[in-house]
Amino acid sequence: MHDCTQIFETIGLGLVVLDRDLNVIGWNRWMEIHSGIKTDEIMGKPLCQYYPALAHGSFSRIVKGVFAFGNYATYSQKLHKFLFPMPNPHASTDLLPQMQQHCSFGPIRNEQQEITAVFITVQDMTDFVVYERKLVEMAKVDSLTGVYNRRYLDSRLQEELERSRRHGNRLSVVILDIDHFKKVNDGYGHLCGDLVLRGVAEQLRRSLRTPDILGRYGGEEFVAVLPETPLSHARTLAERCREQIAGSAYCCIEQPLSVTASFGVTEQQPGDTLEQIIKRADDALYLAKQQGRNQVCCSPADGSDCHE
Repeated sequence: MHDCTQIFETIGLGLVVLDRDLNVIGWNRWMEIHSGIKTDEIMGKPLCQYYPALAHGSFSRIVKGVFAFGNYATYSQKLHKFLFPMPNPHASTDLLPQMQQHCSFGPIRNEQQEITAVFITVQDMTDFVVYERKLVEMAKVDSLTGVYNRRYLDSRLQEELERSRRHGNRLSVVILDIDHFKKVNDGYGHLCGDLVLRGVAEQLRRSLRTPDILGRYGGEEFVAVLPETPLSHARTLAERCREQIAGSAYCCIEQPLSVTASFGVTEQQPGDTLEQIIKRADDALYLAKQQGRNQVCCSPADGSDCHE
């Protein structure tokens, strides 16, 4: 029979072996490195002495089930995040301080096929989780400006409409369009146009509050969803954004370029659908453009002006 000690100590997984009293009778080098607990320190001692949280919940139930029925089980990263609290060994500690793990449980039998121990494998899933989160983030963010894309913005607006109806909170929507943006692309080139779009997005992001939701709705058009915000406050915010955009200069081909933007503002009405509230904001934007651009117009719920 081959000696499996070398495999046990060098494999790129955590390996733990427990007896029926949940004492540690196997603790490989991977576990020693990532847990900070030396093998000769933990061997023969109860695992729960080092990880007290395992004494409660599903862990002991899973181990007892393996001893009783000889079945295999898993501790899913999707459901549990990790079994053994260990520091994240990768560069993603700001996102995930703890190592994310997938753990498997199985029986160890003697020559008489009696279950004498349970093994646990611990697989580091942190990089996979980070990559998965990045894919999710990419699916909802506009790659050029870094703000949300239209599809995600629509889903968030729908959520806010429903939340506003449930709790009776006020909700406003601001839609804006960069004035004469085609002239920027035609006169300075699309790279300059992209720079302007990123600059405007950054101006808007700095002006909005943490709960506000900003997205690029298409082309040179942006939408901001403002939870718990009445129309008058939304107009004030839009006016401040308009002034900041008009007062900024973007360096295109080593020369400053200024742009302006027109804004349409509306507040949620009872029974509003996503399409209805966007259309009212868009109608107000069209009015702002008709009246000379670089201004804020409202489509108020009660037909009055924006001031309260």
